[in-house]
Amino acid sequence: MSPAPVPPALTGLDPTVRHLYVHVPFCPSICPYCDFHVLTRRAGLVEAYLAKLDEEAARLADTFDIDLDTVYLGGGTPSFLRDAELSALVGSIRRHLGWGRVENTLEVNPGTVSPERAALWRDLGIDRASVGVQSLDDATLKFLGRQHDARQAREAVSTLVGTGFRVSGDLITAVPGQPLDADIAGLLDLGVGHVSAYTLTIEPGTEFARRGVTVHEDDERRGFERTEERLTAHGLTRYEISNYARPGQESQHNLAYWHGRTYLGLGPGAAGHYPARPDADGGWQRADGQPLLTVRRTNPHLHEWLAGGVGEGELIDAHEYVTDALFMGLRLRDGIDLAGLSRRSGVDVRAVYGAPIAANISRGLLALDGDQLRATPEGWWVLNRVVTDFLEEIPE
Repeated sequence: MSPAPVPPALTGLDPTVRHLYVHVPFCPSICPYCDFHVLTRRAGLVEAYLAKLDEEAARLADTFDIDLDTVYLGGGTPSFLRDAELSALVGSIRRHLGWGRVENTLEVNPGTVSPERAALWRDLGIDRASVGVQSLDDATLKFLGRQHDARQAREAVSTLVGTGFRVSGDLITAVPGQPLDADIAGLLDLGVGHVSAYTLTIEPGTEFARRGVTVHEDDERRGFERTEERLTAHGLTRYEISNYARPGQESQHNLAYWHGRTYLGLGPGAAGHYPARPDADGGWQRADGQPLLTVRRTNPHLHEWLAGGVGEGELIDAHEYVTDALFMGLRLRDGIDLAGLSRRSGVDVRAVYGAPIAANISRGLLALDGDQLRATPEGWWVLNRVVTDFLEEIPE
């Protein structure tokens, strides 16, 4: 089957999919704050997962025009896969979909790293490691339910840096008693070029929620501001709300999300953002007649996915594409180019959304420089509220 032709309405969007996310749901244990689709491995599950993944990769290759720039192996804990299993997974991707020319990332649990495994990962073509450090303080790690300690985290990062990976370290902030300054300094001393800093969030259904753990807004705000202060003082740039990098170390895969590009979602629970095709439900139009630009689809969880379930799909028309792009693009330090967004969507963004743009500029939450719209530091803090104003302007 050859990829479908691109309709005239989509001439502003790249019809070729250049990014791939692969979800590996297996973890050695489930952290009490985690609300992702993860589970511990059982006999036969990984084998069934790999076989189904190969089938799904072949189907995606038959459906879309694909020329990959980035691949991101996330989870779960992809590095928890045994060497032969990870090799098989990468083999399926390469066989059906190709491999990223620009960046290929593996999410890594510190307890899974050894010099031999790091060398294998490099041989497989993985060049970037996103390491779930979370903290370099043993008491904080114990509170977070992590299975590694600070020594293992330091050794893992050092090994990966020494093996030639571009390394990103994850930190969780606003944890009671956390020595945040020491965590930041220790991580940078290890040589990482990128830091992702996320506030501890208590999601419904997690173990922390059942225990009644809470995060105070003052602690959240303090961590938000202190992280920026310390990381920028050490030469990293805050290029997205939660992400900091030295020049050239930005996550190219995640930038694709924030710039509203399409990407493949492979594996159980994986989300994808696909170019619209004439055989998608509703063809080139939604049931209400609105032009259809893209389709978002989230795969079902493992057992339903193994049984052939297709998950949930959402048809994205031009105005929904714009509001999604604004929400993602305003997370970036540089914001979003409104003229470019108008070309991609076919919507005159400044005309249709002039009122919420002006209102939020007057509140000090947005700033506009030519066609470049960005959130101010205060706007970042209340970004959900800002985007709600744009949602209210969607034409009936």
